[in-house]
Amino acid sequence: MFLQRIGNKGIRLGTLFDRAAARHPGNMVVLDHDLDVAPELGRRLALPEVAELVAELASRLWAAGVRTGERIVVHKTDGFDISLLACAAARIGAVPVLLSPKLDGATVVELVRRAQQPYLVTDEAKLTDSLPADVFEAARKVLLTSGTFEGATPLASYAGTERVAPITMGPDHPTLITHTSGTTGTPKLAVHTGHTFQARYRPQATVVSAVRSREPVAIHVSFVHSRMFTAMPIAILQGHPLIILKDDEPESVGTLFSQIPPGLIEAHPNTFLRWEVLANDPRGPLSNVKYFSSTFDAIHPRTVHKLLGASRRRLPLFAQAYGQSEVGPIAARTYSRKRGAEADGRCVGSPFHGMTNVRVVSRDGNAPSKSSPGFIEVKSDGRIVTYLGEHPRWEKQVNDGWWRMGDVGYRTKWGCLHLLDREVDEIPGVESTLEIEDKLFARVEDLIEVIIIPGPDGRPVPVVSTRDDKPLDERVWRDAVVGLPPMADPVRWKLEDLPQTATTKIKRLELARLLAAGSTGNGDRP
Repeated sequence: MFLQRIGNKGIRLGTLFDRAAARHPGNMVVLDHDLDVAPELGRRLALPEVAELVAELASRLWAAGVRTGERIVVHKTDGFDISLLACAAARIGAVPVLLSPKLDGATVVELVRRAQQPYLVTDEAKLTDSLPADVFEAARKVLLTSGTFEGATPLASYAGTERVAPITMGPDHPTLITHTSGTTGTPKLAVHTGHTFQARYRPQATVVSAVRSREPVAIHVSFVHSRMFTAMPIAILQGHPLIILKDDEPESVGTLFSQIPPGLIEAHPNTFLRWEVLANDPRGPLSNVKYFSSTFDAIHPRTVHKLLGASRRRLPLFAQAYGQSEVGPIAARTYSRKRGAEADGRCVGSPFHGMTNVRVVSRDGNAPSKSSPGFIEVKSDGRIVTYLGEHPRWEKQVNDGWWRMGDVGYRTKWGCLHLLDREVDEIPGVESTLEIEDKLFARVEDLIEVIIIPGPDGRPVPVVSTRDDKPLDERVWRDAVVGLPPMADPVRWKLEDLPQTATTKIKRLELARLLAAGSTGNGDRP
């Protein structure tokens, strides 16, 4: 961790775009959508324009009454302005609390209450369609990025207000609050400081620094996720034009990447899965990619193989990092065309030397192994400092500085960490559901998602989604499961019906509950 501490003065989100614009004034931010807070700016903005917008939004928030140290919950329709509003809040020393647009209204109200009378930045669509009326009681004041609603104040009404000078908080002051994925229940609110964010920045910056200067970096990650606030600063401070995507629909992404070919792409694993079809796109939208990067979840070997094959660069690499919202990236490995993920898809790499550490703790007195995996615990200066309003819950995961990840696995004699399953997802008699899923992806070309969950009778049940929702070929499936543990017949769901988190992870426990309750995956919810 000593390398994370040297010269760590905090990430300073409030002046991020000012500093990037001063270094690289000609660089651009390219969007695939209009900003709700400033649709007139269009979709290609110079860095000085973005810096000006952040300063304007910060001044509007100040004029609305927000002061240093106060919390601002941002929960609005999806868009990059969520991230810009977070920077604007940090610019006046306030603490942004970012809630995914995918969260249901009741959960949002609960998290707003946990933030203890914060300001709420939202929009007419959210107030009309999903947020219950009692959100007004939970918030000190409700501000709108677009539209109108009784009892709420449009941010635009403060346009042109007197500019407020940026306020720099100490590196140990809370700088951002994000929420956990919520795969196992109501999300927790993770509190990050400037110091912890800068500590996360360093291991991730090593990948981007290998990309040639001025090559575009494309990012498709949740605008409320902590990863956005390391990926984005790394790109713009190192001088890369930035492509920000809200939509991962392959056709529109292929068009944009054909016009502005990225040298590096950061995205969710399920997004890369959708983009497999781009490998065969005659426009070659992935042909210039030197590095593919993913941090959020296990990546399937088939996806890695297809994406690397689409690049025309001499030695393209796929970088996979293992981490968590609470601690940032912990370990990493790269795949090449010669040594793809199929060589060992469950290996998630080794810790970052001098920055992070990993240990695996036995659960049964035996040395952790594939047949007897242990608890994965990690150390990093990037670890959050608490769960807002739930500090005892945070303390339960810390043991003498080691953070329990909630995953099980083992390390090889060479030090490589193998991730087998989440603790809560283990199925008796199955060594690794993730390994089975990897093999099924490799053997069944039409799969775009497969999740192994316990059925009502305890047997593993494969829930599958197919490309274009085509029927599953029974003969291909029978051949695919040869040599795998006994499983129930596959259950086919549409991909859009699977319960997902903000980072497109499948909520396995929720899926198992829905299946047990009789849901058929056709949009019905018992």
